[in-house]
Amino acid sequence: MRKLIIDRFEGTYAICEDQEKKMFAISLNELPQGAKPGDVLQISGAGELSVDQEETQRRRKKMAGLQSKLFR
Repeated sequence: MRKLIIDRFEGTYAICEDQEKKMFAISLNELPQGAKPGDVLQISGAGELSVDQEETQRRRKKMAGLQSKLFR
């Protein structure tokens, strides 16, 4: 299953990055309701997007730990 990370919103698009560092613009109306920057999106075989809550939380904890070390 392919995954994307929402980097930011620009106008009516979500700018997302995949594991290979390729960037994609996805229309906001195609995103799952409540999706926000930093969320990890899963793309099903049928092309449906969903937020991977577990992976999103894991990444946020990792980033918080890195920031904590950086700003000690």
